[in-house]
Amino acid sequence: MEFFHTPNHKHSFQHNKKRLTQEQVNLLERNFTSDNKLEPERKLLLAKQLGIPPRQVAIWYQNKRARWKTQSLELDYNAIQAKLETALAEKRRLEKDVERLREELKKAHDLVLVLNQTQELPAHPVICSVFNSSSAEEGVGSSSLQQHEDQVSDHEVKQLEELYACLIGMQ
Repeated sequence: MEFFHTPNHKHSFQHNKKRLTQEQVNLLERNFTSDNKLEPERKLLLAKQLGIPPRQVAIWYQNKRARWKTQSLELDYNAIQAKLETALAEKRRLEKDVERLREELKKAHDLVLVLNQTQELPAHPVICSVFNSSSAEEGVGSSSLQQHEDQVSDHEVKQLEELYACLIGMQ
């Protein structure tokens, strides 16, 4: 083991390692683009073409793969981050829409209650049952809505649609 730590060996290793020229780097880049895996035959051929030791070609490929993988991960991360930001913005928009719709439903419920108190029409109690206070606060579930739809006649549905259109027009 002492052989590897001698000053002479260290000096000779640094002396053999040369910095690559731009032309050599360009050739290695083109080869890397076509295939980022380095077969032994190709390593020898590139080393001969470039006039450098095969080990230096192998190290360059190893370093390049590591940089390429890091860049690829950064690109993937940025793409995922952008999708997350878009999804969060959409979530915030939908939450605002839900809040606005809950407020509209509460206003409609309040207006229906006022209309029921001021007029004695038989259709209003049915309307009130659709806009009962628990559904206005909790949101109408699909099963609850289906039960109401089964109980409400076509005429009553038309009245509800007209009331909704009237309420929307008041804003």
